[in-house]
Amino acid sequence: MQLADALELIDNQRIGTNGIQHWADLGCGTGLFTQALASLLPNESVIYAIDRQAQPRNTSPDGHSVRIDFIRADFEVELPTLPKLDGLLMANALHYVADKKRFLERIVPRLSDRALVLIVEYETTRSNPWVPFPITYRQLGDLFSGIGFSTIQKLGERPSAYGQGNMYAALLSRQ
Repeated sequence: MQLADALELIDNQRIGTNGIQHWADLGCGTGLFTQALASLLPNESVIYAIDRQAQPRNTSPDGHSVRIDFIRADFEVELPTLPKLDGLLMANALHYVADKKRFLERIVPRLSDRALVLIVEYETTRSNPWVPFPITYRQLGDLFSGIGFSTIQKLGERPSAYGQGNMYAALLSRQ
């Protein structure tokens, strides 16, 4: 997937409308979706890109002055101290969390009341070594409604490069 594909999947006019923002990208991997998100946020916003593997980039896409701070950590075990977050991105990361409700209950207090949660996942119920604990769009809505999020919107969908269900992007909020 290229940056333009990732941006097309997550693009939404609600992202980046509240002035300077602080987001965390949990399980940022190579930073593809971090870069896509950075292109949607207002200048001077900050994204804390968190992953177990070291990532060499701390730059935002051309023409944007969004700061990307890489933090090496296992987000499921130890989430570093961060300011109150305006948004949370988990692109192809939530499917690695076995107890999603418990994990999210630990994360939600770190979010501002108006925070957005952006999830990219696979529409499948079949687990495999790369998607050990899958979550469908419907299951995602049920999970987040149980922790106080009342709105879910599917932003985009595209065929999986691996042939196992579509990849979808969803935006969740409390209002």
